[in-house]
This record gives sequence, C-alpha cells and structure tokens, in this order.
Amino acid sequence: MTRHDPRRFTTPPDLDDITDLAERALAAIPSRLRRHVAGVGITVEEMADDATLDEMGIESAWDLTGLYHGTPLHLRSVGDVARMPDRIFLYRQPILLEWVEEGEDLYRLVRNVLVHEIAHHFGFSDAEIEAIEGEMDQ
Repeated sequence: MTRHDPRRFTTPPDLDDITDLAERALAAIPSRLRRHVAGVGITVEEMADDATLDEMGIESAWDLTGLYHGTPLHLRSVGDVARMPDRIFLYRQPILLEWVEEGEDLYRLVRNVLVHEIAHHFGFSDAEIEAIEGEMDQ
C-alpha cells in the first residue's frame, strides 16, 4: 500500500493526504448531493482560525472538522456582485483526532465530513444525511 492509500497510513496524514481523500470522496458522493457543489473548491487547513470560530460561535478549534463557506444556489442571482467561489474547508488536526479516537477508516471519516458540510449547507435533514451515508456504505 502506498502512503496515499486511504486504508493505511504509515505516517500521520498530511494536508495533501487529506486533500486527496477529500477529492476522491467528493467525486464519489451521490449525484443528488454532487449537483449542489459543481465547481466547489476544497481547502484543507490545520485548524480553523479564530475569526471562523468566533463567527460560528465555537470555543475550541478541536470541535470543528469542516465548514462549507458560500452562497446556496437557491439564493444566488444573475444580478449578484462578484463573490469568492464556494469552498469546503476541512480541518486536518480535528479530523485526525477524531480518526484516532474513533478508529474509523480515514477515507470514510473525510467523506462523512464532506457530506455533512454540503448537506447541512443546503438544508438537508439529519435523516437525509444518514440515508446518503448509508447508500455510500453499500
């Protein structure tokens, strides 16, 4: 197995490893979810910054594994001023902490963070998210 194989890492996964897993996971999500994120970028950072934590009302950076930042499609207009492209932020250190604590497959964990961020951003319910994850596990 190579270092980038999602089933086994011989050293702690770095930013590029998490990015690789996220891009694979994004390509594998169901079409009903994927259509919402055409052209979205993925950014992997070590931890969320203080401004993000303040904006989200979160005290500890360890509690935030991911964040979808952007404007939902149904709120966009052709008259909008230019804006930054939508991005999904993944936070490496909190993801790795959860990976170690829970013992879950890292690819599956990264995929679930992506699915949750996308689905919650677009108003999917927890039950709908569970159903999507169940489909992906089959």
